[in-house]
Amino acid sequence: MNVLVIGRGGREHSIVLKLMESEQVEKIYAAPGNAGMAQVAECVPIDEMDLDGLVAFAKEQAIDLTVVGPENPLNAGIVNRFEEEGLKIFGPRKEAAILEGSKSFAKEFMHKYKIPTAEYEVFTNAEEAKAYIKDKGAPIVVKADGLAAGKGVTVAMTVEEALEAVDELIVAKVFDEAGSTVVIEEFLEGNEFTLMAFVHEDKVFPMVTARDHKAAYDGDEGPNTGGMGAFAPVDDVKQENVDFVVEHILERAAKGMMAENRAFVGILYAGCMMTENGPKTIEFNTRFGDPEAQVVLPLLKNDLIQVFIDVLAGKDPQLVWDDASCLGVVVASKGYPETYEKGSALPSLPEGKNPYVIHAGTKMENGHLVSNGGRVLLVGAVEKTKETAAEKVYKALESFEDSNDFFYRRDIGK
Repeated sequence: MNVLVIGRGGREHSIVLKLMESEQVEKIYAAPGNAGMAQVAECVPIDEMDLDGLVAFAKEQAIDLTVVGPENPLNAGIVNRFEEEGLKIFGPRKEAAILEGSKSFAKEFMHKYKIPTAEYEVFTNAEEAKAYIKDKGAPIVVKADGLAAGKGVTVAMTVEEALEAVDELIVAKVFDEAGSTVVIEEFLEGNEFTLMAFVHEDKVFPMVTARDHKAAYDGDEGPNTGGMGAFAPVDDVKQENVDFVVEHILERAAKGMMAENRAFVGILYAGCMMTENGPKTIEFNTRFGDPEAQVVLPLLKNDLIQVFIDVLAGKDPQLVWDDASCLGVVVASKGYPETYEKGSALPSLPEGKNPYVIHAGTKMENGHLVSNGGRVLLVGAVEKTKETAAEKVYKALESFEDSNDFFYRRDIGK
């Protein structure tokens, strides 16, 4: 089979590496890909938002299956476009991708279908939003309604911080139109975790739990990022909690989307908080998490291409998981998630399968690997325990010790 993977980040590199294991896969293309993907796949310079270019390429190269990594093309309707042209593609259609594309839609949907979540209100007017915050007090959570690359969320510990977040989103428009509508919700206390599932309409096939570390610095300090590291499975989430999330969150969402005539086919990601009253939904994403995919996929024993084929056909992929732990740590450019420089030379990286390296913001320049984004790469390992996996990863990261160009958290998995 000829396969096209759309995207340029660590999540897509992980998908490519997993697909490489399949005997059914003859050739993999990545659009636009990155330096890591270029080592194992053919990267083609087509932007992930160039839907016409991607459709034309899939036709020219007789692509048998296209896999979409990031959320933006999904929300732009790439799956609809491919299906209209008779091309096989894995991911939700535009009308289903709205579950991630609009936080206000998602909150109203959860309320309607009795999916446990935080209390909330939606605002487009800054003064009304501020009055609500002053009435409710802090801590409180302020979210941009639209897509903001995982960064449009402020967990405000003071009223002042929440008011500032409203100004940034509605008045200063730091995320353009994505923040012109804001969702303000109650602060949930507890430990976060993620449960992703392969979904075909009302059929839900869950993966293993994962936890990502969103704050930039050790001890969960600093600004929110796209994710600074992750591990799977999550040892403090019991099986009964997983079963609850499958039944009351993922399956209700899948059935609710069908009732809304927005049937969901693809990856559904439930970001959850384990509260005193059981798991509650923080957010839905409509694709693999990043960096969660980088620690979940290495534990999957199945042939990933067969899983995609089965799920598209509505068949149970009979998922089998390695009885092990996987942990990954992200190396980021100094200054991320604010301003950072690109083009910094990378030190020598581990070669081999364990520990493994997943490229995100990298490119080749004059024969040398250099940084090309905020999150540069992830180093991961699979071991019997989370602690031994962490040990192996941090040993491999010693080559970054003397660098002033990069940083990473030293407490992933703790």
